[in-house]
Amino acid sequence: MSENKKARPVKLNVIELPKTDYTGGPSSLCPGCGHDQISNVIIQACWENGIEPHRIAKMSGIGCSSKTPAYFLGQSHGFNTVHGRMPSVTTGANMVNKNLVYLGVSGDGDTASIGIGQFIHAIRRNLNMVYIIENNGVYGLTKGQYSATVEKGSRKRKGSANEQPPIDLCKLAINLGCGFVARSFSGAKKQLTALLKAGLSHKGIAIIDVISPCVTFSNNDESYRSYGYVKDHEEELHGVDYIHHFEPIAEVDIPEGEFEDVKLFDGSTLRLETIDQTYDYTDPTAALAALHHAEIEKKHITGLLHHNTEMPTADEDQGLIDIALCDLPEDLMRPSKEKHSEMMAKFRM
Repeated sequence: MSENKKARPVKLNVIELPKTDYTGGPSSLCPGCGHDQISNVIIQACWENGIEPHRIAKMSGIGCSSKTPAYFLGQSHGFNTVHGRMPSVTTGANMVNKNLVYLGVSGDGDTASIGIGQFIHAIRRNLNMVYIIENNGVYGLTKGQYSATVEKGSRKRKGSANEQPPIDLCKLAINLGCGFVARSFSGAKKQLTALLKAGLSHKGIAIIDVISPCVTFSNNDESYRSYGYVKDHEEELHGVDYIHHFEPIAEVDIPEGEFEDVKLFDGSTLRLETIDQTYDYTDPTAALAALHHAEIEKKHITGLLHHNTEMPTADEDQGLIDIALCDLPEDLMRPSKEKHSEMMAKFRM
């Protein structure tokens, strides 16, 4: 074999695995769907973060978005729940085995309509998971009806404009005290990859709302979720770079202008290059104000909206021990006869 025809060495991540170990099956979504780009980002982020595939549990509900876990992390655990029930099933799995990395993928219908109560309680409990909302504003599996997140006045390819006000899931998450809230765009690969890598390193629930154009029903200019509209009306709060704890910070390119390093639970760093000098990501009222003004101006703001690490997680709140419940040995799960009699005596009159 000639030198030119020699196979290139396969690039490995920090735990010496190729990216192919993080891929899944071929996509059956419409060609050009933004959801496929999100799947590619998930593969990239998990590979770059060096997470062993068997330590990841990918969870989903019902909808175009919830089909996507078949297209990534084929060697990971997976559970496709019924419509809107992904957060509660993830809660149960998390309580039994808190040592897995939980990655939930849902849609705007699955989250903002039938599953909104479950979404609220997952945030309230601060479940240890990344919750990705693939948000296109329509029900793609049932012929493109408007979802609860689409902006008032937005118009899909056929039919009248939406006349109802939207539910902003980022506003809702911030109001509930969520410690990691971000919004991105499926066409902004660098930003979305950095935010997802940071979300995977966050302790507690990380909500990432991703605007993902539906090429079949609403990728026309009149749709506020179309690719063209988002590119023309996107307002980025800051440039985002992620530095894993195993990377020396000195070797990372320092962005021009002012920047701030956000330390994450696992020792990694989210570096924010400030674009809007007045924005404070630690202040929930600033995040809500920015979202409100963007809605009035019919814009989409993207980036890390809010970050707070002070809330206890669900497993900490429940006082779970270090050993995952699924791994507890029998001597810890089943008390001795003497210990059982001692406990029962306390309940006798």
